[in-house]
Amino acid sequence: MKYVDEYREPAKAKKLFAAITALASEIAAELGRPVQLMEFCGGHTHAIFRFGIEQILTKDIELIHGPGCPVCVLPMGRVDDCVSLAERPEVIFTTFGDAMRVPGSKKSLLQAKAAGANIKMVYSPLDALDLAKQNPDKEVVFFALGFETTMPSTALTVLQAEADGVKNFSLFCNHITTVPILQSLLDGTDLNIDGFVAPGHVSMVVGEEPFVYIADRYKKPMVITGFEPLDILQSIYMLLKQLKEKRAEMENQYARIVQKKGNDPGLKAMAKVFELRDKFEWRGLGSIDQSGVKITEAYARFDAERKFPMANITVADPANCQCGEVLKGMIKPWQCKVFGTSCTPETPLGALMVSSEGACAAYYRFGNIPELLEQKEKFLAKASPSK
Repeated sequence: MKYVDEYREPAKAKKLFAAITALASEIAAELGRPVQLMEFCGGHTHAIFRFGIEQILTKDIELIHGPGCPVCVLPMGRVDDCVSLAERPEVIFTTFGDAMRVPGSKKSLLQAKAAGANIKMVYSPLDALDLAKQNPDKEVVFFALGFETTMPSTALTVLQAEADGVKNFSLFCNHITTVPILQSLLDGTDLNIDGFVAPGHVSMVVGEEPFVYIADRYKKPMVITGFEPLDILQSIYMLLKQLKEKRAEMENQYARIVQKKGNDPGLKAMAKVFELRDKFEWRGLGSIDQSGVKITEAYARFDAERKFPMANITVADPANCQCGEVLKGMIKPWQCKVFGTSCTPETPLGALMVSSEGACAAYYRFGNIPELLEQKEKFLAKASPSK
């Protein structure tokens, strides 16, 4: 890839669109319903809306937006734990910016900061480590979250902290893993997912193998995909081609970035610092076995959950928030009772409206809001029992 324009050429997009339309029509007729494809990654969801892909696709294809936004799936109880850590007088709490406004049961990190908590936004865990070196009289906690994409940078920071002899640095670890949540979705019976647009950034770290396993076990086509419009259109075409040919394989559309075995130094650092948790709670999805990681015994001194008392309790989402149903792909964001009304980016009730990768934020930012709200009214009227 020399220039990004190579992946945004209109002539190539039109050619792919024509091929997609023809294939989707055939397959949908055979299935008796639209082809349902799930893009797991929130980055893909935003790219799909930013480039208008969902709007131009034929009605024979339905894109389902999956739970691949790590901020969105953070349960409310873990946000409460963040706030309690941040409010400790000896702590400087550090976090990525898109976690600042995720609602807890009482307040968000942004509200805690406004009330006086020492919370700083950072661009990487190394920034947090630098703060620990600059403030030896304080305990610096880094809010570690994300799928396998961000785990290597966190693990390498812990290894650097050990090498530098830093004692006042720790992680509040909320890193999560991709395969268990895919299994959880596919083991359920609520959706007819015909194929997956598989996450490109995660695959850059873990390689192709985990998605080969999912394709083989569940007989679902999977295509590891990049983030430009031609990447996404090509991956949709590849998935449809597999369905037409009755295949269920893992294919790598993003081969310019994703290597078969993944990132070896990153994987080795992750294996040193992290191990699987027995269970981890996901917002709206419940507790899923081995879907999160914790810090190994060898690096326990960098574990904020061992360093500080933590409530670590499950807190239910507000009754009128339907984040869980959106995350599972059971409803579209505009079908949520509070989308665009009491839940907006300025007044979020759920994490999906806050995160830069959240599906609700994508619909709100890039969708036609009046049209979506009109669809919502029609949907609710149809769903309500007649008087």
